[in-house]
Amino acid sequence: MENQNFAVDTLFILLGAIMVLAMHAGFAFLEVGTVRYKNQVNALVKILTDFAMSTVAYFTVGYAVAYGTGFFADATTLSSGNGYALTKFFFLLTFAAAIPAIISGGIAERARFGPQLLATALLVGLVYPFFEGIAWNDNFGIQPWIESRFGAKFHDFAGSVVVHAVGGWIGLMAVLQLGARAGRYTKDGRISAHPPSSIPFLALGAWILCVGWFGFNVMSAQTLDKISGLVAVNSLMAMVGGTLVALVVGRNDPGFVHNGPLAGLVAVCAGSDVMHPLGRAGRRWRCRMAVHLVVHGHAKQAED
Repeated sequence: MENQNFAVDTLFILLGAIMVLAMHAGFAFLEVGTVRYKNQVNALVKILTDFAMSTVAYFTVGYAVAYGTGFFADATTLSSGNGYALTKFFFLLTFAAAIPAIISGGIAERARFGPQLLATALLVGLVYPFFEGIAWNDNFGIQPWIESRFGAKFHDFAGSVVVHAVGGWIGLMAVLQLGARAGRYTKDGRISAHPPSSIPFLALGAWILCVGWFGFNVMSAQTLDKISGLVAVNSLMAMVGGTLVALVVGRNDPGFVHNGPLAGLVAVCAGSDVMHPLGRAGRRWRCRMAVHLVVHGHAKQAED
Protein backbone atom coordinates (compact mmCIF):
# COMPACT_ATOMS: atom_id res chain seq x y z
CA MET A 1 0.00 0.00 0.00
CA GLU A 2 2.85 2.35 0.86
CA ASN A 3 4.53 1.61 -2.46
CA GLN A 4 1.27 2.39 -4.25
CA ASN A 5 1.07 5.76 -2.47
CA PHE A 6 4.61 6.56 -3.55
CA ALA A 7 3.73 5.67 -7.15
CA VAL A 8 0.61 7.83 -7.15
CA ASP A 9 2.37 10.80 -5.54
CA THR A 10 5.30 10.46 -7.96
CA LEU A 11 2.93 10.56 -10.93
CA PHE A 12 1.02 13.48 -9.39
CA ILE A 13 4.04 15.69 -8.88
CA LEU A 14 5.54 14.61 -12.23
CA LEU A 15 2.43 15.90 -14.01
CA GLY A 16 2.79 19.15 -12.07
CA ALA A 17 6.43 19.43 -13.10
CA ILE A 18 5.51 18.91 -16.76
CA MET A 19 2.79 21.57 -16.57
CA VAL A 20 5.15 24.12 -15.03
CA LEU A 21 7.87 23.16 -17.51
CA ALA A 22 5.39 24.03 -20.26
CA MET A 23 5.02 27.48 -18.67
CA HIS A 24 8.56 28.25 -19.83
CA ALA A 25 7.26 28.06 -23.39
CA GLY A 26 4.76 30.67 -22.24
CA PHE A 27 7.56 32.87 -20.91
CA ALA A 28 9.33 32.51 -24.26
CA PHE A 29 6.35 33.46 -26.44
CA LEU A 30 5.30 36.27 -24.09
CA GLU A 31 8.77 37.80 -24.41
CA VAL A 32 8.98 37.13 -28.15
CA GLY A 33 5.70 38.94 -28.68
CA THR A 34 6.84 41.90 -26.61
CA VAL A 35 10.35 42.58 -27.92
CA ARG A 36 11.16 44.09 -31.29
CA TYR A 37 11.28 41.75 -34.27
CA LYS A 38 15.09 41.84 -34.51
CA ASN A 39 15.41 40.42 -30.97
CA GLN A 40 12.86 37.59 -31.22
CA VAL A 41 15.37 34.81 -31.92
CA ASN A 42 17.60 35.98 -29.08
CA ALA A 43 14.63 35.86 -26.69
CA LEU A 44 13.74 32.29 -27.71
CA VAL A 45 17.30 31.00 -27.31
CA LYS A 46 17.76 32.85 -24.03
CA ILE A 47 14.73 31.29 -22.33
CA LEU A 48 15.77 27.76 -23.37
CA THR A 49 19.41 28.12 -22.35
CA ASP A 50 18.42 29.82 -19.09
CA PHE A 51 16.36 26.74 -18.24
CA ALA A 52 19.26 24.44 -19.10
CA MET A 53 21.66 26.44 -16.93
CA SER A 54 19.08 26.56 -14.13
CA THR A 55 18.76 22.77 -14.19
CA VAL A 56 22.51 22.21 -13.80
CA ALA A 57 22.86 24.86 -11.08
CA TYR A 58 19.86 23.66 -9.07
CA PHE A 59 20.77 19.96 -9.35
CA THR A 60 24.39 20.41 -8.31
CA VAL A 61 24.10 23.23 -5.77
CA GLY A 62 20.73 24.94 -5.36
CA TYR A 63 18.60 22.05 -4.09
CA ALA A 64 21.18 21.24 -1.44
CA VAL A 65 21.29 24.88 -0.33
CA ALA A 66 17.51 24.95 0.07
CA TYR A 67 16.84 21.49 1.51
CA GLY A 68 20.18 20.18 2.76
CA THR A 69 20.18 17.13 0.52
CA GLY A 70 21.61 16.28 -2.88
CA PHE A 71 21.64 13.55 -5.48
CA PHE A 72 25.21 12.26 -5.41
CA ALA A 73 24.19 8.71 -4.52
CA ASP A 74 23.82 5.45 -6.43
CA ALA A 75 20.87 4.97 -8.75
CA THR A 76 19.26 2.34 -6.51
CA THR A 77 19.09 4.80 -3.64
CA LEU A 78 17.76 7.59 -5.83
CA SER A 79 15.02 5.38 -7.28
CA SER A 80 13.66 4.33 -3.88
CA GLY A 81 10.03 5.27 -3.28
CA ASN A 82 9.44 5.24 -7.04
CA GLY A 83 11.95 8.06 -7.36
CA TYR A 84 9.63 10.52 -5.63
CA ALA A 85 12.56 12.61 -4.34
CA LEU A 86 13.88 13.03 -7.88
CA THR A 87 10.48 13.98 -9.22
CA LYS A 88 10.01 16.48 -6.40
CA PHE A 89 13.35 18.00 -7.42
CA PHE A 90 12.08 18.28 -11.01
CA PHE A 91 8.93 20.05 -9.81
CA LEU A 92 10.81 22.51 -7.59
CA LEU A 93 13.38 23.08 -10.35
CA THR A 94 10.66 24.43 -12.62
CA PHE A 95 9.88 26.98 -9.89
CA ALA A 96 13.54 27.93 -9.52
CA ALA A 97 13.96 28.32 -13.29
CA ALA A 98 11.09 30.82 -13.29
CA ILE A 99 13.40 33.34 -11.55
CA PRO A 100 15.66 33.97 -14.60
CA ALA A 101 12.61 33.79 -16.89
CA ILE A 102 10.92 36.59 -14.93
CA ILE A 103 14.11 38.66 -14.93
CA SER A 104 14.65 38.02 -18.65
CA GLY A 105 11.36 39.71 -19.52
CA GLY A 106 12.19 42.67 -17.29
CA ILE A 107 15.59 43.32 -18.87
CA ALA A 108 14.67 42.36 -22.43
CA GLU A 109 16.79 43.98 -25.16
CA ARG A 110 19.37 45.42 -22.77
CA ALA A 111 21.55 42.55 -21.47
CA ARG A 112 24.34 40.56 -23.10
CA PHE A 113 23.77 36.83 -23.50
CA GLY A 114 26.87 35.48 -21.73
CA PRO A 115 26.73 37.56 -18.53
CA GLN A 116 23.01 36.89 -18.20
CA LEU A 117 23.63 33.14 -18.42
CA LEU A 118 26.26 33.37 -15.67
CA ALA A 119 23.86 35.42 -13.55
CA THR A 120 21.27 32.65 -14.00
CA ALA A 121 23.68 30.09 -12.54
CA LEU A 122 24.37 32.31 -9.53
CA LEU A 123 20.72 33.15 -8.89
CA VAL A 124 19.38 29.60 -9.21
CA GLY A 125 22.35 27.98 -7.50
CA LEU A 126 22.62 30.29 -4.49
CA VAL A 127 20.36 33.35 -4.22
CA TYR A 128 16.92 31.85 -4.84
CA PRO A 129 17.55 28.66 -2.80
CA PHE A 130 18.55 30.82 0.16
CA PHE A 131 15.06 32.38 0.27
CA GLU A 132 13.37 29.12 -0.72
CA GLY A 133 14.99 27.27 2.18
CA ILE A 134 13.92 29.94 4.67
CA ALA A 135 10.27 29.90 3.57
CA TRP A 136 9.71 26.24 2.73
CA ASN A 137 12.29 24.32 4.77
CA ASP A 138 12.56 26.39 7.99
CA ASN A 139 16.25 27.13 7.38
CA PHE A 140 18.09 29.37 9.87
CA GLY A 141 15.19 29.18 12.32
CA ILE A 142 13.48 32.22 10.82
CA GLN A 143 10.09 30.60 10.31
CA PRO A 144 9.95 29.21 13.89
CA TRP A 145 10.90 32.68 15.16
CA ILE A 146 8.09 34.28 13.13
CA GLU A 147 5.67 31.68 14.50
CA SER A 148 6.71 32.29 18.11
CA ARG A 149 6.55 36.06 17.63
CA PHE A 150 3.34 36.40 15.61
CA GLY A 151 1.50 33.13 16.20
CA ALA A 152 1.85 31.72 12.68
CA LYS A 153 4.57 31.06 10.14
CA PHE A 154 5.00 33.11 6.99
CA HIS A 155 2.60 31.42 4.57
CA ASP A 156 3.34 31.21 0.86
CA PHE A 157 1.61 28.14 -0.53
CA ALA A 158 2.79 28.38 -4.14
CA GLY A 159 5.35 31.16 -4.36
CA SER A 160 3.81 34.63 -4.64
CA VAL A 161 6.78 35.94 -2.66
CA VAL A 162 9.31 33.10 -2.78
CA VAL A 163 9.24 32.87 -6.59
CA HIS A 164 7.49 35.83 -8.19
CA ALA A 165 8.39 38.64 -5.79
CA VAL A 166 12.01 37.50 -5.50
CA GLY A 167 12.27 37.37 -9.29
CA GLY A 168 10.57 40.75 -9.59
CA TRP A 169 12.81 42.40 -6.99
CA ILE A 170 15.95 41.12 -8.68
CA GLY A 171 14.57 42.18 -12.06
CA LEU A 172 13.86 45.67 -10.75
CA MET A 173 17.44 46.01 -9.49
CA ALA A 174 18.71 44.83 -12.87
CA VAL A 175 16.54 47.35 -14.74
CA LEU A 176 17.74 50.20 -12.53
CA GLN A 177 21.33 49.11 -13.11
CA LEU A 178 21.08 48.61 -16.89
CA GLY A 179 18.89 51.61 -17.66
CA ALA A 180 16.58 52.12 -20.61
CA ARG A 181 16.60 50.10 -23.81
CA ALA A 182 18.58 51.53 -26.71
CA GLY A 183 16.37 53.90 -28.68
CA ARG A 184 13.76 54.15 -25.94
CA TYR A 185 14.15 57.94 -25.83
CA THR A 186 14.67 60.45 -28.60
CA LYS A 187 17.45 63.04 -28.47
CA ASP A 188 15.06 65.61 -27.03
CA GLY A 189 14.03 63.26 -24.20
CA ARG A 190 10.66 62.13 -25.50
CA ILE A 191 9.60 58.48 -25.17
CA SER A 192 9.86 56.48 -28.37
CA ALA A 193 7.04 53.93 -28.57
CA HIS A 194 8.07 50.27 -28.71
CA PRO A 195 4.81 48.45 -29.52
CA PRO A 196 4.71 44.64 -29.20
CA SER A 197 6.13 42.98 -32.28
CA SER A 198 3.50 40.22 -32.27
CA ILE A 199 0.23 40.33 -30.34
CA PRO A 200 -0.57 36.70 -31.37
CA PHE A 201 2.73 35.46 -29.88
CA LEU A 202 2.16 37.56 -26.76
CA ALA A 203 -1.37 36.14 -26.40
CA LEU A 204 -0.13 32.57 -26.98
CA GLY A 205 2.46 33.02 -24.24
CA ALA A 206 -0.13 34.38 -21.83
CA TRP A 207 -2.50 31.47 -22.48
CA ILE A 208 0.25 28.85 -22.03
CA LEU A 209 1.21 30.48 -18.73
CA CYS A 210 -2.40 30.57 -17.55
CA VAL A 211 -2.96 26.87 -18.25
CA GLY A 212 0.36 25.82 -16.72
CA TRP A 213 -0.35 27.93 -13.64
CA PHE A 214 -2.97 25.42 -12.47
CA GLY A 215 -0.13 22.91 -12.18
CA PHE A 216 2.00 25.55 -10.47
CA ASN A 217 -0.65 26.24 -7.82
CA VAL A 218 -2.74 23.09 -7.42
CA MET A 219 0.18 20.67 -7.50
CA SER A 220 2.15 22.66 -4.96
CA ALA A 221 0.35 20.29 -2.59
CA GLN A 222 3.09 17.85 -3.72
CA THR A 223 1.09 14.76 -2.69
CA LEU A 224 -2.28 13.62 -3.99
CA ASP A 225 -3.92 13.42 -0.56
CA LYS A 226 -3.37 17.17 -0.06
CA ILE A 227 -4.87 18.30 -3.37
CA SER A 228 -7.56 20.97 -2.99
CA GLY A 229 -10.23 22.19 -5.35
CA LEU A 230 -10.16 25.47 -3.42
CA VAL A 231 -6.73 26.20 -4.88
CA ALA A 232 -7.98 25.51 -8.40
CA VAL A 233 -11.05 27.75 -8.14
CA ASN A 234 -9.13 30.53 -6.36
CA SER A 235 -6.62 30.43 -9.22
CA LEU A 236 -9.45 30.58 -11.76
CA MET A 237 -11.10 33.56 -10.07
CA ALA A 238 -7.77 35.39 -9.81
CA MET A 239 -7.13 34.79 -13.50
CA VAL A 240 -10.50 36.14 -14.67
CA GLY A 241 -10.48 38.99 -12.15
CA GLY A 242 -7.08 40.14 -13.34
CA THR A 243 -8.27 39.95 -16.94
CA LEU A 244 -11.35 42.10 -16.36
CA VAL A 245 -9.47 44.75 -14.39
CA ALA A 246 -6.77 44.90 -17.05
CA LEU A 247 -9.48 45.37 -19.66
CA VAL A 248 -10.86 48.38 -17.76
CA VAL A 249 -7.70 50.13 -16.63
CA GLY A 250 -5.70 49.21 -19.73
CA ARG A 251 -8.14 51.00 -22.03
CA ASN A 252 -8.41 48.00 -24.37
CA ASP A 253 -4.64 47.69 -24.81
CA PRO A 254 -4.28 44.02 -25.92
CA GLY A 255 -0.84 43.64 -24.36
CA PHE A 256 -2.10 44.99 -21.04
CA VAL A 257 -5.18 42.75 -21.16
CA HIS A 258 -3.11 39.61 -21.68
CA ASN A 259 -0.86 40.49 -18.74
CA GLY A 260 -3.90 40.97 -16.48
CA PRO A 261 -4.55 37.26 -15.80
CA LEU A 262 -0.85 36.74 -15.08
CA ALA A 263 -0.90 39.51 -12.48
CA GLY A 264 -3.92 37.91 -10.84
CA LEU A 265 -2.30 34.48 -10.80
CA VAL A 266 0.92 35.83 -9.31
CA ALA A 267 -1.01 37.45 -6.47
CA VAL A 268 -3.11 34.38 -5.64
CA CYS A 269 -0.26 31.89 -5.24
CA ALA A 270 0.46 32.61 -1.57
CA GLY A 271 -3.02 32.24 -0.12
CA SER A 272 -4.78 30.12 -2.72
CA ASP A 273 -5.17 27.24 -0.26
CA VAL A 274 -6.92 29.26 2.48
CA MET A 275 -8.94 32.09 0.89
CA HIS A 276 -12.53 32.16 -0.36
CA PRO A 277 -13.00 32.39 -4.16
CA LEU A 278 -15.26 35.45 -3.92
CA GLY A 279 -12.66 37.18 -1.77
CA ARG A 280 -10.12 36.45 -4.45
CA ALA A 281 -12.24 37.97 -7.18
CA GLY A 282 -13.05 41.11 -5.21
CA ARG A 283 -9.52 41.58 -4.07
CA ARG A 284 -8.29 41.27 -7.66
CA TRP A 285 -10.18 44.45 -8.57
CA ARG A 286 -8.66 46.48 -5.73
CA CYS A 287 -5.15 45.10 -6.15
CA ARG A 288 -5.11 45.52 -9.92
CA MET A 289 -6.16 49.17 -9.57
CA ALA A 290 -3.34 49.75 -7.10
CA VAL A 291 -0.82 47.96 -9.33
CA HIS A 292 -1.95 49.98 -12.34
CA LEU A 293 -1.37 53.24 -10.50
CA VAL A 294 2.04 52.14 -9.21
CA VAL A 295 3.24 50.75 -12.55
CA HIS A 296 2.13 53.74 -14.59
CA GLY A 297 3.44 56.17 -11.99
CA HIS A 298 6.92 54.64 -11.95
CA ALA A 299 7.29 53.19 -15.45
CA LYS A 300 9.11 56.22 -16.78
CA GLN A 301 11.45 56.23 -13.77
CA ALA A 302 12.39 52.61 -14.43
CA GLU A 303 13.26 53.47 -18.04
CA ASP A 304 15.33 56.57 -17.12
